[in-house]
Amino acid sequence: MDDWGAWLTLAHMGATWAMVGLIWFVQIVHYRLFEAVPDDAFCEYEQAHCRLTAWVVGPPMLVEAGTAVAMAFAPPAGTSHELLWIGLALVAFIWAVTYGVQVPAHRRLSESADLAARRQLVRGNWWRTAAWSARGLVAGALVAQQM
Repeated sequence: MDDWGAWLTLAHMGATWAMVGLIWFVQIVHYRLFEAVPDDAFCEYEQAHCRLTAWVVGPPMLVEAGTAVAMAFAPPAGTSHELLWIGLALVAFIWAVTYGVQVPAHRRLSESADLAARRQLVRGNWWRTAAWSARGLVAGALVAQQM
């Protein structure tokens, strides 16, 4: 395995598994705690949640997407092209759900403590949780192929 391919694959796996851990934490712990926030404080809480969460999830999401694109179009030696494209398709799916479902729900919640939007947020996040978990397996398989 060439050094560039190794570093790219390891950066990809690190970013992906950072997001796997974060998404499970958000799904199991963080979103459940939304129920404990009083309605009269919810909008302010939600606005802070969005502002602060962006700093935590933004960098690994960008590294993950960037490395997935780089690897799909310039595959490291010894990696399965099929796995690379499956991984990239999962990234596209995650970003589509993020911006098509999650962001609109967060926008609504920034303006009102809408119970339906809270439920939509949790349901939509299960799709991302499943997709990121699958991405974690794909990233692990890509590293294993290079060992």
